[in-house]
Amino acid sequence: MKGIIIEDMPAAAELLRKDLEEYCPNVEIIGHAESVISAAKLLKAKKPDIVFLDIMLGDGTGFDLLQILPEMNFKLIFVTASDEYAIRAFKYAAVDYLLKPINPEELVQAVERAEAQMGHSSESLDLLNETIAKPDELPRRISLHTLEKIIVVEIKDIIHCQAEANNTIFYLKDRPKVFVTKTLKFFDKILQPHGFSRVHQSHLINEDYIHAFIKKDGGYLKMNNGDEVPVSVRKKAEVMEMLGNL
Repeated sequence: MKGIIIEDMPAAAELLRKDLEEYCPNVEIIGHAESVISAAKLLKAKKPDIVFLDIMLGDGTGFDLLQILPEMNFKLIFVTASDEYAIRAFKYAAVDYLLKPINPEELVQAVERAEAQMGHSSESLDLLNETIAKPDELPRRISLHTLEKIIVVEIKDIIHCQAEANNTIFYLKDRPKVFVTKTLKFFDKILQPHGFSRVHQSHLINEDYIHAFIKKDGGYLKMNNGDEVPVSVRKKAEVMEMLGNL
């Protein structure tokens, strides 16, 4: 893959280039830019396969760059210092990122994921910009990375989620279920502030879709769409308390 580094600190850009040379020999760096304007020109001229994009640039941000690009025909990996709101936005939009200082193992994994993934949809990038622009609000939507594409769904339309090895099955209102290539643990952390509860090691439910708690067979939740979700023994008291507060 031919790559470009967009980073306003020359020393940081050189360090990333050396790490890629050592740990990701399949990536050939063909250019480096330090600002939004120079990066836009470089991307147009070089047409890379993968871009490593720093958030803070000399004349703006990486998000400013994405907004002025007519299209994005490359794989994207953000590089950032610890930024709580930016990282939250990356997770909701299913955009890969690396934290500075970059861990070589995480760099290799991010490049491998980029090789395997389809390009990001404009809707996914819109969600990224929307989340960044409103740091004090919980996002209404989330990007789900399937084997074939990235789709964006309304969080309120998620009925429940089920673990399937290191993947997650999403059961949605008025549309087919979606197989997503991330763990349930990942989505548990994101969705809990939206009224989701982990009622079983393998199940995460949207409290708004609970129809009833059925006591037989060890206890399970009946969801509004008719699905039955088991409740673990250690979660039973917590579920009963939750139901009493609904």
